[in-house]
Amino acid sequence: MAVLYIIGTPIGNLGDLSFRAVEILKSADLVACEDTRQTLKLLSGLGIRVPLLSCRAHNEEAAALRVIAALEKGKTVAYASDAGTPGISDPGSALAGLAAAAGHDVIPLPGPSAFTALVSVAGGRDKTVVFEGFLSPKPGRRRARLRELLETGWAFVLYESPFRILKLLEDLADLDSERYICAGREMTKVHEEYQRGSAAAIFAFFSKKERQMGEFTLYVSGHKHK
Repeated sequence: MAVLYIIGTPIGNLGDLSFRAVEILKSADLVACEDTRQTLKLLSGLGIRVPLLSCRAHNEEAAALRVIAALEKGKTVAYASDAGTPGISDPGSALAGLAAAAGHDVIPLPGPSAFTALVSVAGGRDKTVVFEGFLSPKPGRRRARLRELLETGWAFVLYESPFRILKLLEDLADLDSERYICAGREMTKVHEEYQRGSAAAIFAFFSKKERQMGEFTLYVSGHKHK
């Protein structure tokens, strides 16, 4: 029976791609992906040549029909987002659901994820961790959602761009200045760094403009900083 493989791809360091993922990509008849240009770079670096199909957020359901058609012909299909694990703040969940509903096997290949990577080094000791991803860019909505998350008493993980990270940290510091945060910047990349401390301390550290470059992942604990 044809199988759809959901593949986690590197969030920065190409060495994080698993041996199994490489083998599946080599053997696939078709690779569906969030951005064909990004995936082409990855496959070219591995010496892999395989047909690509664009499957982005805005066309995911339509592309899923083409993937299902390929599966019904007995072809093996792999899906990869630009970076990280599909369905975690990336397209892929709709494709997986539709393929499974059509009666096809949908198999995950565990791989890189900024969410799990940061949780593993955050040291928060929280039992419950909520994945929130990107918050609304609108100040009012962002602040209201932050207040809701902080009031749960659970840890939560956020993603943010270098263009809005300072506003996000400022809101966190204002709402609960002593809440423990672990901030990961440019994770697995050349300028990778992690900062741990109170919301107020993390905001102060990244207030310098040169420290705001790169992609950010924040672990916000349900506890105060000790």
